[in-house]
Amino acid sequence: MSSMRRVAVTGIGVISPLGNSAAEVYENAFKGRSGIQLLNVPFLHRLTAPLAACVRFNGADYFDPPKLRMLDRVSQFALVAAKQAFSDANCDLKKIDRSRTGVFLGTGMGGSQTNDEGYKVLYGDNSNRIKPFTVLMGMHNAPAAWIGIEHNIAGPTFTYSTACSSSAVAIGEAWLRVASGSLDVAIAGGAEAPLSLGSLKAWEALQTLASIDINEPSTSCKPFSKNRSGMVIGEGAAMLVLEPWESAMARGMPIHGEILGYGLSTDASHITRPSVEGQAATIRAALKSASLNPSAIDAINAHGTGTLFNDLVETNAIKAVFGLGAYKIPITATKALHGHLLGAAGALECVLSLLAMQHSVALPTMHLSMPDPECDLDYVPNVARNNIAIRTMLTNSFAFGGSNAVLALRATF
Repeated sequence: MSSMRRVAVTGIGVISPLGNSAAEVYENAFKGRSGIQLLNVPFLHRLTAPLAACVRFNGADYFDPPKLRMLDRVSQFALVAAKQAFSDANCDLKKIDRSRTGVFLGTGMGGSQTNDEGYKVLYGDNSNRIKPFTVLMGMHNAPAAWIGIEHNIAGPTFTYSTACSSSAVAIGEAWLRVASGSLDVAIAGGAEAPLSLGSLKAWEALQTLASIDINEPSTSCKPFSKNRSGMVIGEGAAMLVLEPWESAMARGMPIHGEILGYGLSTDASHITRPSVEGQAATIRAALKSASLNPSAIDAINAHGTGTLFNDLVETNAIKAVFGLGAYKIPITATKALHGHLLGAAGALECVLSLLAMQHSVALPTMHLSMPDPECDLDYVPNVARNNIAIRTMLTNSFAFGGSNAVLALRATF
C-alpha cells in the first residue's frame, strides 16, 4: 500500500434524522438527542410498532415541480447531500477533469416509495395508470445518476447495493480509486428512503424491529443494552468528497479527516445471521489495508443495530481481534439516535466518526441503562466523553447477505 496516495475528506453533506447539516448532526449526536419518533402517517394503524427515524425534509424546498416529479425521495436526499458536500469542499467542478471524477453511492432499497406507490395503484386500486417515470424513479441507480447529471460528472458512476453495508462499500471503493490514482475526485456515500408501508411491513415480518418503549418512544433503540429489542428503520443520506491529500493541501482546504483503508469479507454461512469469524476477518482486513496494528485503534463506531443477536456477535468479533485491548477501546453505537439507515447507515456513521475525531470526543451510546453481562465492552454509555485524543478510528458496517465492510479513518490533528 506504500505506493497509494493519501486520501482526504474535504466535503461533507448530510440529510438525516439528526439534522440536515454536519454541525447540527454532530451537536444532536453529542447531546444524545434522538431522531427516533412515533410515525405520523395515514397507514399508522397497520403497523405493529409505528416507529421510525424521520428526516425533516420537503423536496419542494429544493426542486422545482417538473424535476421533483422525476425524483423519488431517495434521489432528493442524495442530490441535496451531494450539493452540500461539493459546496463544503469548495470544489470548482468546472476546473476539474470530469472524466476523472466519479460517483459512488450505496442504497439498499432504492426508490422504495415510488415502487410501493406503483404497486398500490396496480394491485390496491386495480388501476393500470402507473406513473410514466416509475422505472426511472424506482431504479437503484437513480440517485447516483442524478448526481452525475446535476454536476456533469463523466467518470464512473457506481451504485452499490449490499444491504446495510452499501454506503461503507461505496466509500471504500471510492477511496481505492482515488488512492490508486485512477480518479482525482470522488463523491461517495449513501441514500435511503425506506419508510413506505410495504417496506415497513416487510421489515416487521422479519421480526427484527424494536418494540416501542412505553416510557419514551424515542429511546426504543437500545444497542448493547440488556433490554434491547431490535432496530428502528431510518431515512436520509450522507455524502463525502474524497480527493488526494496533496490536492487538498495545495488548495488550502480544511480537511475533515483521512480515509486510511477499508476491509471487506463475506459471511458465507447465513443470509441474516452474522458470524464472529466474518466480522473479525473484516476488521483485520481493514487494519491490513490501512497498515495499522490493532493497538493503533483509538475508538470504534459499532454497527450496533440493537438486535439481540447482532450486538453480541459484534462484541465478540471486536474481542477476537483486539483481545484484552478491546476493553480499553471506546465503542459508540449511534443508531440508538438516528436509527438504521440501511444502505445509507455506513456513510452517516462515517461522517459522525470524522466529526467526533475532529472534536476529540467519543460520542455516546444512548439508552444503555441495563448493562448486558455478555456485551461487556466500553460502549460510552449515555454521555459523550470529552478530551479524548482519537487519532485513528474504525467504523463497522455488517449486512444481511453477509457483505461486511469496515472503514479505517484518521484525524487531521
